[in-house]
This record gives sequence, structure tokens and C-alpha cells, in this order.
Amino acid sequence: MKEEQVLVERARRGEMFAFRELVERYKKKVYYLAYDLTGNHHDAEDLSQEVFIKAFRSLKNFRGDAKLSSWLYRITVNTAISQQRKKSVSQMQLQESFEEESRNEVQFSGGETTQNPEKCAEAGLMQQHIEKALQKLSPREKSIFVLRHYNDLPLKEIADILKINLGTVKSMLFRAIQKLRKELAFYKQEFL
Repeated sequence: MKEEQVLVERARRGEMFAFRELVERYKKKVYYLAYDLTGNHHDAEDLSQEVFIKAFRSLKNFRGDAKLSSWLYRITVNTAISQQRKKSVSQMQLQESFEEESRNEVQFSGGETTQNPEKCAEAGLMQQHIEKALQKLSPREKSIFVLRHYNDLPLKEIADILKINLGTVKSMLFRAIQKLRKELAFYKQEFL
């Protein structure tokens, strides 16, 4: 941990090599969290880059009270939530535009596709249902769920990352799990 503190101090003084070393140490963790929050590679890459830009710009404000990884996770979650809000607004505008255009166009139905076997189709459908269920969570609930179940972080660390009470983390995680169970309940009935 001492070596990391030295790197942070050197990066604060403007040494690019030190900051590059910090990026190398944490780029995979930040990317995987970003991927879990966004659901796709392209958005995760964009989000990861944005996180490290923000970290570089605000490194002088990092007090060292928490672990550097926790600080980077907080930036990742907050940036993801912010981007999701912006994306929601633009998607609503795009959807309205698309609906207007589709009313004015003739519908075309393409040929049959017989390349995908039944199991691939079922797996794809299941993945779509899971992603759709995750999208129904609030950004904060999704962040807590992903940090806990995809990244195996302790609840206390999640509370520190998000700067909320431990009890709030527990209740939001419980709500997220309940919502996911409700959204995916038909799979349970299918396997019984």
C-alpha cells in the first residue's frame, strides 16, 4: 500500500509515469465494473476512459481516507449514473423520432433465419431477460447489486464508495434482489 501512496503523491506532482502506473493497476477493475454497469463493451470502454480523465483532474482532491480502488469505484458509479441519465433523455428523443419515421415508412419483413440452433436462441433470450430486468432497477440499486454480486465487494466498502449508510446499502440491495426475482420469476416456474 505504501508504494501506491508514493505513486499517488508523484502523480499529484504531475509525473505522468506515476499516473500511468496507477491506470495500469486499476484499468481492468474499472473496466469490468463499467461493463457490469453498462452491459456492453463499447460503453464500458468510454466510461473507463471518462473515469480516468476525471481521476486525473481531481487527483489533488483525493485525501487518501479510503483506498484508491474505492475512490475509483465511486467515480465509476457516479459517472455511469450520470451517463445513464443523459442516455435516457436522448433515447426518449430518438424513440419519438423513430416512431414518427416508422409511421411514414412501408414495413419490410426480411427472409427467414435458420442459422441459430434452439439452445442459442434460448440462451440469448434468457440474457435479454436478465439485461432487461437489470435495466428496471434504479441506477443506485443497479450499482449496489453489481458492486456486491459481480465484484464481490463487502457491504461496508460499497457504503464507503457510494457515501451512504450501511443500512441504506442493505435495504437497496434487498429491493434490487426482490425486483430481479419478480422480473425473472417465470424462469423459476419453468424449472420446477
